[in-house]
Amino acid sequence: HMNAQALALTLETGIAHYWSRSRNTLWKKGETSGNFQHVVEMLTDCDQDALWLRVKVLGHDATCHTGRRSCFYRTVGLIDGKGTLADDGSKPLFDAENTYRKPSA
Repeated sequence: HMNAQALALTLETGIAHYWSRSRNTLWKKGETSGNFQHVVEMLTDCDQDALWLRVKVLGHDATCHTGRRSCFYRTVGLIDGKGTLADDGSKPLFDAENTYRKPSA
């Protein structure tokens, strides 16, 4: 999610910033994983209420916290009127568990 503050920082720095609704805080993509998103192009839709970012990923070339290249690694289907969910087979590019592990107290 990108709120006004995240958008302003993204435009100012050229690195994607987002607003975490679950943590209620601003964050720079890559500050923990090292997988920064350098903004190459930014587009908005006809209503100007959605943004599309084309980025160059610096680091492991992974943008998802699972370690995968993209957060969109599951396919949704329909079989006999029921929704299905399947993994596309892509493998993580880095060990997300160790990358995001909180230090022991």
